[in-house]
Amino acid sequence: MPNEQFLHSDLTQAIIGTFYEVYNELGPGLLESIYEQALYIELESMGLRVQRQVPINVIYKGMDLGMGYRMDLLIEGLVLVEIKSVDMISNVHLKQIQTYLKVTGKPLGLLVNFNSTDLKDSIKRIVNGHVDDI
Repeated sequence: MPNEQFLHSDLTQAIIGTFYEVYNELGPGLLESIYEQALYIELESMGLRVQRQVPINVIYKGMDLGMGYRMDLLIEGLVLVEIKSVDMISNVHLKQIQTYLKVTGKPLGLLVNFNSTDLKDSIKRIVNGHVDDI
C-alpha cells in the first residue's frame, strides 16, 4: 500500500502550484471568494474537474441533518480545498477541514491562508486526519 503521505501527490502539487500563481498575481488580504474564483479559473485551465461550494450533508444515526456546510473547492472528486484569508490558521480551521473530510469520506484536503506574507507557511495538507506542513 502506498504511503499516505504521498497520496495523490501529483494532483496536490499541481493544486499548490495554483495557490502560488494566484497569490503572486493578487497578493494577500482579499476576500476568500476572490481567491476561490481565481483558483477555479486556474485549475479549470489545467483541465482539472473543479466544483465550487459543494454541499456537505451531515448524517447522524442514519438521518440527514440537512445541508449546513459547503466545501470551497473539490478537485477531481478527491481533494477538498478550504480557502482562508485570516491573520493566521488556527486549530479551528484545521478541525473544520478534518471534519469535512470525515463526513464526506474524501481522502485528502488542502487548507490555504492567502492573508500571509509567506504562503509556504500558510498551506496545510491533511490526509486521514494527519496535518502536514508543505
